[in-house]
Amino acid sequence: MWTVIYIAQNNNVAKRYQDLLVQEGVLVQLRLVGSAHATANTSVEILVPESEAEEAHEIITGYMGE
Repeated sequence: MWTVIYIAQNNNVAKRYQDLLVQEGVLVQLRLVGSAHATANTSVEILVPESEAEEAHEIITGYMGE
């Protein structure tokens, strides 16, 4: 089962976090929030397998703290 670990404010931020997580060996999916068409301000959910959610959340929050 996939779990949302973060909602990015736009696709650029979501892609940056996706790349970060993939580099750490975490599987990642991105899903647009509320629309089938991305715009500059469309929020994006970052999803990971439930078993990797805690690790992925720690990676993202660690990156934000830098």
